Amino acid sequence: MRIMASELPSDLHFETMCVHGGVHKDQQYNSVTTPIYPTSTFYWNSLESHSGYDYTRSGNPTRKALEENLAALEGGAGCVATSTGMSAVHCAMALFSPGDHVIAPADLYGGTFRLFDRYLSEKGLSFTFVDMTKPEQIQAAFRPETRVIWIETPSNPLLKVIDIAAVVALARQHNVMTICDNTFLSPYLQRPLDFGVDIVMHSTTKYINGHSDVVGGCVISRTAETAKRVAWICNALGLSCSPFDAWLVLRGLKTLGCRMEAQQASALEIARFLEAHPLIERVYYPGLESHPQHQLARQQQRGFGAMLAFDTRDGRSVAERVCMKTRLFDVAESLGGIESLISFPVTMSHASMTPEARAAAGITEKTVRVSVGLEHCADLIADLRQALDAGTST
Repeated sequence: MRIMASELPSDLHFETMCVHGGVHKDQQYNSVTTPIYPTSTFYWNSLESHSGYDYTRSGNPTRKALEENLAALEGGAGCVATSTGMSAVHCAMALFSPGDHVIAPADLYGGTFRLFDRYLSEKGLSFTFVDMTKPEQIQAAFRPETRVIWIETPSNPLLKVIDIAAVVALARQHNVMTICDNTFLSPYLQRPLDFGVDIVMHSTTKYINGHSDVVGGCVISRTAETAKRVAWICNALGLSCSPFDAWLVLRGLKTLGCRMEAQQASALEIARFLEAHPLIERVYYPGLESHPQHQLARQQQRGFGAMLAFDTRDGRSVAERVCMKTRLFDVAESLGGIESLISFPVTMSHASMTPEARAAAGITEKTVRVSVGLEHCADLIADLRQALDAGTST
């Protein structure tokens, strides 16, 4: 008889957990993949008892399998899988009330900034955006009403690395929670809960799914008490993902480790190529020794990831040319898929930030963001080279 997901040994390697977590649920036909339960509702055995599920918004076996897998990979006490990455952000932030104050990075994802700066501010929460690579700015931002520090590391799009343990220490001094967006690295390369973070969230659309064919998110809690509260919020707000989307994410998750290894190896080579190119002013990639938080990244991350950004020397004209002249990089938002993407944050991922907020974060019209896929690294470098050099012969 096969070992059920709940009985898997705790000392298995990460890649093995990705493959086997949440899988062996079918004891009737012994399916080697997790079944999809597309039903909206479940019949009751009596007026007092049911199978453990009553309505798919509140719970579904396929989604539960994904949640078990993700909680195990992050080392959490519980997980909820949500409909999008932004619904995961909203779910986590619903823990807080009007009057509460939040400290957040100045250079966080544009969609998160929009939710914080516009929607949640209108609902009575207040926010202070700081450079989280500078602990003195975090310390100065605390107020009596501060309830949480939002961490995003590496940051989007400039790949700043925040010292998670140091931020957690500051938070505990002030008796506030910490929430970390771990989307850029996935639990394969970074586990914030190991550093004492209270909640980790992901856009599972990105590396966890890895195939650009579903949108989703998740919220993973360090303690059972927090997990129970988050699960209640997710159900009450109707934020949970569909069974089919959960199945797609669980399918993509099985190859997370090997995808991340291949993609980050290519990212490092591409970053080195860009750093040496005369039209590139600066490359943002923690794997480069020139990166200001390179040593910190080595300490708290298992690897450097497959996201990078760069500034072009001649401003928007070169940035636009490299975006539009590449042949293998799709000009598109999102990240973390098997195909390489290139984007212009000012008009794409961070268009919802105010110009002042982008300037404070260091995002300019010479900034380009790259998500490195699984194409051969030599082909990607050749493609970037021809795009960069396209205007030099005229």
